[in-house]
Amino acid sequence: MPNYQLNIKNEAIDYTFITLGLLLYAVAWSFFLLPYEIVTGGVTGVSAIIYYTTKFPIENSYLFINLALLIIALKILGVKFLIKTIYAIFMLYFLLWAAQEFIPRDVAGNPIKILGEGQDFMSLVIGCTFTGTSLAIVFLHNGSTGGTDIIAASINKIYGVSLGRVLIVVDLLIIGSCLFIPQFGEPIARVHKVVFGLCTMVIENFMLDYVMNARRESVQFMIFSRKYKEIANAIGTQMDHGVTILDGHGWYTGDEVKVLCILAKKNESVSIFRLIKMIDPNAFVSQSSVIGVYGEGFDQIKVKIKKKHYENSLRNKQQP
Repeated sequence: MPNYQLNIKNEAIDYTFITLGLLLYAVAWSFFLLPYEIVTGGVTGVSAIIYYTTKFPIENSYLFINLALLIIALKILGVKFLIKTIYAIFMLYFLLWAAQEFIPRDVAGNPIKILGEGQDFMSLVIGCTFTGTSLAIVFLHNGSTGGTDIIAASINKIYGVSLGRVLIVVDLLIIGSCLFIPQFGEPIARVHKVVFGLCTMVIENFMLDYVMNARRESVQFMIFSRKYKEIANAIGTQMDHGVTILDGHGWYTGDEVKVLCILAKKNESVSIFRLIKMIDPNAFVSQSSVIGVYGEGFDQIKVKIKKKHYENSLRNKQQP
Protein backbone atom coordinates (compact mmCIF):
# COMPACT_ATOMS: atom_id res chain seq x y z
CA MET A 1 0.00 0.00 0.00
CA PRO A 2 1.45 3.43 -0.99
CA ASN A 3 2.49 5.70 1.87
CA TYR A 4 -0.16 8.34 1.16
CA GLN A 5 -2.92 5.69 1.23
CA LEU A 6 -1.54 4.30 4.50
CA ASN A 7 -1.47 7.81 5.98
CA ILE A 8 -5.09 8.41 4.93
CA LYS A 9 -6.12 5.09 6.48
CA ASN A 10 -4.33 5.87 9.75
CA GLU A 11 -5.86 9.34 9.89
CA ALA A 12 -9.33 7.91 9.26
CA ILE A 13 -8.83 5.40 12.10
CA ASP A 14 -7.62 8.19 14.41
CA TYR A 15 -10.62 10.43 13.71
CA THR A 16 -13.05 7.51 14.11
CA PHE A 17 -11.71 6.59 17.56
CA ILE A 18 -11.42 10.24 18.61
CA THR A 19 -15.12 10.66 17.77
CA LEU A 20 -16.07 7.50 19.70
CA GLY A 21 -14.02 8.68 22.68
CA LEU A 22 -15.70 12.08 22.63
CA LEU A 23 -19.13 10.44 22.40
CA LEU A 24 -18.39 8.38 25.52
CA TYR A 25 -17.13 11.54 27.26
CA ALA A 26 -20.28 13.52 26.42
CA VAL A 27 -22.61 10.73 27.57
CA ALA A 28 -20.70 10.24 30.85
CA TRP A 29 -20.79 13.96 31.62
CA SER A 30 -24.44 14.45 30.75
CA PHE A 31 -25.87 11.35 32.43
CA PHE A 32 -23.65 10.86 35.49
CA LEU A 33 -21.91 14.11 36.44
CA LEU A 34 -24.17 17.02 35.49
CA PRO A 35 -27.34 15.81 37.27
CA TYR A 36 -25.41 15.53 40.56
CA GLU A 37 -23.64 18.89 40.06
CA ILE A 38 -20.19 17.31 40.26
CA VAL A 39 -17.22 19.54 39.44
CA THR A 40 -14.09 18.35 37.64
CA GLY A 41 -10.99 20.00 36.29
CA GLY A 42 -10.39 21.32 32.79
CA VAL A 43 -12.49 23.63 30.66
CA THR A 44 -15.41 21.21 31.01
CA GLY A 45 -15.19 21.74 34.77
CA VAL A 46 -15.29 25.53 34.33
CA SER A 47 -18.26 25.16 31.99
CA ALA A 48 -19.99 22.93 34.54
CA ILE A 49 -19.52 25.54 37.30
CA ILE A 50 -21.03 28.18 34.99
CA TYR A 51 -23.94 25.82 34.23
CA TYR A 52 -24.62 25.02 37.90
CA THR A 53 -24.66 28.71 38.90
CA THR A 54 -26.33 30.35 35.86
CA LYS A 55 -27.92 27.46 33.87
CA PHE A 56 -26.01 28.71 30.82
CA PRO A 57 -25.66 25.65 28.52
CA ILE A 58 -22.44 23.78 29.23
CA GLU A 59 -21.69 23.17 25.55
CA ASN A 60 -21.80 26.89 24.75
CA SER A 61 -19.41 28.01 27.50
CA TYR A 62 -17.15 25.06 26.61
CA LEU A 63 -16.99 26.27 23.00
CA PHE A 64 -16.44 29.96 23.84
CA ILE A 65 -13.63 29.27 26.32
CA ASN A 66 -11.88 26.91 23.92
CA LEU A 67 -12.14 29.33 21.01
CA ALA A 68 -10.49 32.01 23.15
CA LEU A 69 -7.70 29.60 24.10
CA LEU A 70 -7.26 28.53 20.48
CA ILE A 71 -6.79 32.12 19.32
CA ILE A 72 -4.12 32.62 21.97
CA ALA A 73 -2.40 29.29 21.23
CA LEU A 74 -2.39 29.47 17.43
CA LYS A 75 0.62 31.77 17.41
CA ILE A 76 2.50 29.65 19.94
CA LEU A 77 1.69 26.11 18.79
CA GLY A 78 0.83 26.54 15.11
CA VAL A 79 -2.15 25.36 13.06
CA LYS A 80 -0.74 21.89 12.32
CA PHE A 81 -0.49 20.98 16.00
CA LEU A 82 -4.06 22.13 16.68
CA ILE A 83 -5.94 20.56 13.74
CA LYS A 84 -7.20 17.53 15.67
CA THR A 85 -7.79 19.68 18.72
CA ILE A 86 -10.01 22.02 16.71
CA TYR A 87 -11.94 19.02 15.37
CA ALA A 88 -12.34 17.60 18.90
CA ILE A 89 -13.58 20.92 20.31
CA PHE A 90 -16.35 21.34 17.73
CA MET A 91 -17.28 17.64 17.82
CA LEU A 92 -17.51 17.62 21.62
CA TYR A 93 -19.61 20.81 21.48
CA PHE A 94 -22.08 19.03 19.19
CA LEU A 95 -22.06 15.80 21.24
CA LEU A 96 -22.62 17.64 24.52
CA TRP A 97 -25.56 19.45 22.95
CA ALA A 98 -26.97 16.18 21.59
CA ALA A 99 -26.55 14.40 24.94
CA GLN A 100 -28.41 17.26 26.68
CA GLU A 101 -31.33 16.66 24.34
CA PHE A 102 -31.54 12.95 25.20
CA ILE A 103 -31.10 13.13 28.96
CA PRO A 104 -34.43 12.71 30.83
CA ARG A 105 -35.60 15.78 32.77
CA ASP A 106 -38.12 16.48 35.51
CA VAL A 107 -41.03 18.92 35.28
CA ALA A 108 -38.74 21.82 36.23
CA GLY A 109 -36.41 21.00 33.35
CA ASN A 110 -33.55 19.73 35.55
CA PRO A 111 -31.68 16.53 34.54
CA ILE A 112 -33.00 13.48 36.35
CA LYS A 113 -30.54 11.72 38.67
CA ILE A 114 -30.37 8.32 37.01
CA LEU A 115 -28.95 6.49 40.04
CA GLY A 116 -31.40 8.17 42.42
CA GLU A 117 -31.01 10.61 45.28
CA GLY A 118 -27.98 10.27 47.56
CA GLN A 119 -25.91 8.38 44.99
CA ASP A 120 -23.58 11.28 44.24
CA PHE A 121 -20.33 9.41 44.87
CA MET A 122 -21.37 6.30 42.96
CA SER A 123 -22.37 8.46 40.02
CA LEU A 124 -18.99 10.22 40.29
CA VAL A 125 -17.15 6.89 40.16
CA ILE A 126 -19.08 5.66 37.12
CA GLY A 127 -18.90 8.99 35.30
CA CYS A 128 -15.16 9.52 35.86
CA THR A 129 -14.41 5.92 34.93
CA PHE A 130 -16.02 6.62 31.56
CA THR A 131 -14.48 10.09 31.09
CA GLY A 132 -11.00 8.80 31.98
CA THR A 133 -11.38 5.93 29.53
CA SER A 134 -12.67 8.25 26.82
CA LEU A 135 -9.74 10.66 27.26
CA ALA A 136 -7.32 7.74 26.96
CA ILE A 137 -8.99 6.70 23.69
CA VAL A 138 -8.62 10.24 22.36
CA PHE A 139 -4.97 10.59 23.45
CA LEU A 140 -4.00 7.15 22.11
CA HIS A 141 -5.14 8.28 18.67
CA ASN A 142 -3.15 11.53 18.70
CA GLY A 143 -6.11 13.68 19.67
CA SER A 144 -6.81 16.25 22.35
CA THR A 145 -9.95 17.74 23.86
CA GLY A 146 -8.38 21.20 23.96
CA GLY A 147 -9.01 23.36 27.00
CA THR A 148 -6.34 23.10 29.67
CA ASP A 149 -4.32 20.86 27.31
CA ILE A 150 -3.77 23.96 25.17
CA ILE A 151 -2.66 25.96 28.21
CA ALA A 152 -0.29 23.18 29.29
CA ALA A 153 1.19 22.74 25.80
CA SER A 154 1.75 26.50 25.46
CA ILE A 155 3.45 26.84 28.87
CA ASN A 156 5.53 23.73 28.17
CA LYS A 157 6.75 25.19 24.88
CA ILE A 158 7.61 28.61 26.35
CA TYR A 159 8.92 27.72 29.82
CA GLY A 160 9.64 23.98 29.60
CA VAL A 161 7.35 23.13 32.53
CA SER A 162 6.04 19.55 32.31
CA LEU A 163 2.53 19.06 30.94
CA GLY A 164 1.39 17.02 33.94
CA ARG A 165 2.49 19.66 36.45
CA VAL A 166 0.64 22.44 34.62
CA LEU A 167 -2.54 20.37 34.28
CA ILE A 168 -2.57 19.48 37.98
CA VAL A 169 -2.13 23.12 39.06
CA VAL A 170 -4.84 24.38 36.68
CA ASP A 171 -7.29 21.63 37.73
CA LEU A 172 -6.69 22.36 41.42
CA LEU A 173 -7.42 26.05 40.82
CA ILE A 174 -10.66 25.24 38.97
CA ILE A 175 -11.91 22.80 41.61
CA GLY A 176 -10.75 25.00 44.49
CA SER A 177 -12.75 27.93 43.11
CA CYS A 178 -15.91 26.18 44.35
CA LEU A 179 -15.02 27.34 47.88
CA PHE A 180 -15.70 30.94 46.87
CA ILE A 181 -18.99 30.48 45.00
CA PRO A 182 -21.97 31.30 47.29
CA GLN A 183 -24.45 29.57 44.95
CA PHE A 184 -23.06 26.21 46.08
CA GLY A 185 -24.53 26.76 49.55
CA GLU A 186 -23.04 26.79 53.02
CA PRO A 187 -19.23 26.55 53.49
CA ILE A 188 -19.45 22.87 54.42
CA ALA A 189 -21.35 22.16 51.17
CA ARG A 190 -18.62 23.94 49.21
CA VAL A 191 -15.98 21.85 50.94
CA HIS A 192 -17.90 18.73 49.91
CA LYS A 193 -17.93 20.01 46.34
CA VAL A 194 -14.14 20.46 46.40
CA VAL A 195 -13.55 17.02 47.95
CA PHE A 196 -15.72 15.41 45.28
CA GLY A 197 -13.80 17.38 42.65
CA LEU A 198 -10.49 16.03 43.96
CA CYS A 199 -11.93 12.52 43.78
CA THR A 200 -12.81 13.09 40.12
CA MET A 201 -9.16 13.99 39.43
CA VAL A 202 -7.89 10.80 41.08
CA ILE A 203 -10.36 8.42 39.38
CA GLU A 204 -10.15 10.07 35.96
CA ASN A 205 -6.34 10.14 35.95
CA PHE A 206 -6.16 6.55 37.22
CA MET A 207 -8.38 5.33 34.36
CA LEU A 208 -6.48 7.47 31.86
CA ASP A 209 -3.14 5.96 32.90
CA TYR A 210 -4.56 2.44 33.20
CA VAL A 211 -6.02 2.34 29.70
CA MET A 212 -3.01 4.02 28.06
CA ASN A 213 -0.47 1.82 29.84
CA ALA A 214 -2.46 -1.33 29.11
CA ARG A 215 -2.35 -0.48 25.41
CA ARG A 216 1.40 0.23 25.51
CA GLU A 217 2.45 -2.57 27.87
CA SER A 218 5.28 -4.64 26.45
CA VAL A 219 6.89 -7.97 27.29
CA GLN A 220 10.24 -9.63 26.73
CA PHE A 221 10.66 -13.25 25.64
CA MET A 222 13.77 -15.34 26.18
CA ILE A 223 13.43 -18.56 24.15
CA PHE A 224 15.78 -21.56 24.51
CA SER A 225 15.26 -24.12 21.75
CA ARG A 226 17.26 -26.36 19.41
CA LYS A 227 14.89 -25.20 16.67
CA TYR A 228 15.75 -21.55 17.23
CA LYS A 229 16.20 -20.90 13.49
CA GLU A 230 12.68 -22.09 12.66
CA ILE A 231 11.17 -20.10 15.54
CA ALA A 232 13.09 -16.94 14.63
CA ASN A 233 12.07 -17.27 10.99
CA ALA A 234 8.38 -17.83 11.87
CA ILE A 235 8.26 -14.82 14.21
CA GLY A 236 10.13 -12.63 11.73
CA THR A 237 8.01 -13.53 8.70
CA GLN A 238 4.57 -14.19 10.17
CA MET A 239 4.56 -11.46 12.83
CA ASP A 240 6.96 -9.02 11.18
CA HIS A 241 9.00 -8.85 14.41
CA GLY A 242 12.69 -8.38 14.94
CA VAL A 243 14.51 -11.21 16.73
CA THR A 244 17.90 -11.02 18.44
CA ILE A 245 19.98 -14.22 18.76
CA LEU A 246 22.25 -14.39 21.81
CA ASP A 247 25.03 -16.88 22.46
CA GLY A 248 24.58 -18.90 25.63
CA HIS A 249 26.43 -21.61 27.52
CA GLY A 250 24.68 -24.23 29.65
CA TRP A 251 26.51 -24.48 32.97
CA TYR A 252 25.27 -27.97 33.86
CA THR A 253 25.45 -29.59 30.41
CA GLY A 254 28.36 -27.56 29.10
CA ASP A 255 26.56 -27.21 25.75
CA GLU A 256 26.60 -24.08 23.61
CA VAL A 257 23.05 -22.80 23.09
CA LYS A 258 21.31 -20.06 21.15
CA VAL A 259 18.83 -17.81 22.94
CA LEU A 260 16.17 -15.80 21.12
CA CYS A 261 15.38 -12.40 22.64
CA ILE A 262 12.12 -10.79 21.51
CA LEU A 263 10.40 -7.57 22.59
CA ALA A 264 6.69 -7.39 21.77
CA LYS A 265 3.39 -5.85 22.79
CA LYS A 266 1.63 -7.78 25.52
CA ASN A 267 -1.40 -8.43 23.29
CA GLU A 268 0.93 -10.32 20.89
CA SER A 269 1.96 -12.84 23.56
CA VAL A 270 -0.60 -15.50 22.65
CA SER A 271 0.41 -15.44 18.97
CA ILE A 272 4.10 -15.81 19.87
CA PHE A 273 3.40 -18.70 22.26
CA ARG A 274 1.28 -20.37 19.57
CA LEU A 275 4.13 -20.19 17.03
CA ILE A 276 6.65 -21.53 19.54
CA LYS A 277 4.41 -24.46 20.51
CA MET A 278 3.74 -25.39 16.86
CA ILE A 279 7.48 -25.56 16.12
CA ASP A 280 8.95 -26.83 19.40
CA PRO A 281 6.51 -27.81 22.18
CA ASN A 282 9.49 -28.54 24.47
CA ALA A 283 11.07 -25.10 24.13
CA PHE A 284 12.05 -23.36 27.35
CA VAL A 285 10.45 -19.88 27.36
CA SER A 286 10.74 -17.01 29.81
CA GLN A 287 8.28 -14.11 29.57
CA SER A 288 8.67 -10.94 31.63
CA SER A 289 7.05 -7.52 31.70
CA VAL A 290 9.21 -4.52 30.86
CA ILE A 291 8.66 -0.98 32.10
CA GLY A 292 9.10 0.62 28.70
CA VAL A 293 10.33 -0.13 25.19
CA TYR A 294 11.48 2.73 22.98
CA GLY A 295 12.50 2.73 19.34
CA GLU A 296 11.19 1.54 16.01
CA GLY A 297 7.82 -0.18 16.32
CA PHE A 298 7.35 0.94 19.94
CA ASP A 299 7.16 4.27 21.79
CA GLN A 300 9.28 7.27 20.89
CA ILE A 301 11.85 8.61 23.33
CA LYS A 302 10.19 11.82 24.55
CA VAL A 303 12.88 13.18 26.86
CA LYS A 304 13.63 16.82 26.10
CA ILE A 305 17.29 17.67 25.50
CA LYS A 306 18.12 21.14 26.73
CA LYS A 307 20.63 23.42 25.09
CA LYS A 308 23.15 23.00 27.92
CA HIS A 309 23.16 19.22 27.37
CA TYR A 310 24.07 19.73 23.71
CA GLU A 311 26.83 22.13 24.70
CA ASN A 312 28.26 19.72 27.29
CA SER A 313 28.17 16.90 24.74
CA LEU A 314 30.04 18.98 22.16
CA ARG A 315 32.55 20.09 24.76
CA ASN A 316 33.27 16.49 25.79
CA LYS A 317 33.78 15.44 22.17
CA GLN A 318 36.28 18.24 21.59
CA GLN A 319 38.39 17.27 24.60
CA PRO A 320 41.36 15.00 23.75
